[in-house]
Amino acid sequence: MTRQEELVARFRTGDRAALARLISWVENGQPAGMRALSEVYQLTGNAYVVGITGPPGAGKSTLTNALIRGYRARGKTVAVVAIDPSSVLTGGATLGDRIRMIENFDDPGVYIRSMATRGEMGGLSLAVGAVVHLLDAYGFDIILIETVGVGQDEVDVGELADTTLLLQVPGLGDAIQTIKAGVLEIADVLVVNKADLAGANDLVRDLRMMLRLGDHGAWVAPIVETVATEQRNTDTLIEKIEQHAAFLAETGEGRSRRDRRDRREIARLARRWLAAQVDSVLLEPETQGLLASLFARSTDPLTVATAVAQRSAGRYQREP
Repeated sequence: MTRQEELVARFRTGDRAALARLISWVENGQPAGMRALSEVYQLTGNAYVVGITGPPGAGKSTLTNALIRGYRARGKTVAVVAIDPSSVLTGGATLGDRIRMIENFDDPGVYIRSMATRGEMGGLSLAVGAVVHLLDAYGFDIILIETVGVGQDEVDVGELADTTLLLQVPGLGDAIQTIKAGVLEIADVLVVNKADLAGANDLVRDLRMMLRLGDHGAWVAPIVETVATEQRNTDTLIEKIEQHAAFLAETGEGRSRRDRRDRREIARLARRWLAAQVDSVLLEPETQGLLASLFARSTDPLTVATAVAQRSAGRYQREP
């Protein structure tokens, strides 16, 4: 039995160490990890994925912690993928979210994994989709994805989550200015956290005004005021998430959303694979002559690019 076969067999029996090892393989782009994911992919499709995004200081980790407690009180198992900024020294996650959620480490129904962005924009890392698949296949009921909190361009989580929460807090200035259209459009539930602070009522008023001006479908994002540090109103937030899940199921939007998510994942992975092949072909000795003719202005860039693209695509036959 190979190491991959051994890990997959242990994964199927619920071995946490095997899950952690396979996640590491996938996160590091190891082929054995992707082959292992292929073996267990048929087990996916049962978890409900909730994205949590918002600006730094909004209390995303605290709210995630509160949601863990709320879902565990309902008997649900919960996995968390917490995206952290990459360490400037190691390139890894800073582990801040694991520290904040340490109270849940001894709970066998909870699994928390920090991942570094590794320089990716959009608030997520490239491997997070594959990691979510592994957690889904492992059997978790709820998967929470907490984005890195780097700004207002964190829209990628909307492509992965069934329900996306957008957090705002009082005191960040004019909500009309701080919430950009892109991130507002992915919000299925608006959360005003730290609602005990001054300015919360003004923030709720501004958000309601923005919702009135927006172009909605059948679902209008509700606004939930929470104080996550005190677990205040987090049960209401879970009820709103469940209402959105029911809406997705009743209208068929959930199936459409998952189909779009699958197509985007395929496109993202294919582009990543092709980009890697192009980089490799550019280093091959056969390409150096083409580049030399380009540098000498005897061949144009489009001709060279076409040749490189053809060689890159041709690799598919050798490295499926």
